[in-house]
Amino acid sequence: MSSADRDKWNQRYAEGAYSERTHPSPLLEHWADQIAPGLALDIACGAGRNALWLAERGFTVDAIDISAAGLARARQAADQRGLSIDFIEHDLDQPIALQADYQLILMIRYVDLSLLRRLAQHLAPGGWLICEEHMVSDADVIGPGNPEFRVAPGALSSALAGLDILSVEEGVVTESDGRLAALSRIVARGPASEA
Repeated sequence: MSSADRDKWNQRYAEGAYSERTHPSPLLEHWADQIAPGLALDIACGAGRNALWLAERGFTVDAIDISAAGLARARQAADQRGLSIDFIEHDLDQPIALQADYQLILMIRYVDLSLLRRLAQHLAPGGWLICEEHMVSDADVIGPGNPEFRVAPGALSSALAGLDILSVEEGVVTESDGRLAALSRIVARGPASEA
């Protein structure tokens, strides 16, 4: 991302963007009971709604975002709840050295298919990867107007072809606020043990 992108996201979070989104992703919430708590990675965590939710459920969470303002809100919420989360400010367009293998990797509405493929290599044996993206659609839906920030149907399955795909959902859904979104969602697991 450019410094202009960083400034844009900092301004959005400083102005209270997404402040009403304190609930976890419904996709994460649906699958979480099947995932044993362990080390989790939340990519493009924003103000931390999913990272906070996971930490409250016993996960040790690393959460990465480009926005210092978003992370400041996340840290404040974590402090208020007595949670310890490793919030990392990082531009995801730049390489990041991940030092661990994760029981859960979460990537919600941040589009970078090459990054998604690399993240799959950082799953612990049997680890879970949950991803949700805005999908290309002709419908009148919320989300990015720029098609570069949307995925084509089937793109997530292709990116994670080496994993055990447990669920794929693609289509127009009604968000909790009543607006329509075109989403591609995937849940996958890594091999149970090293080959």
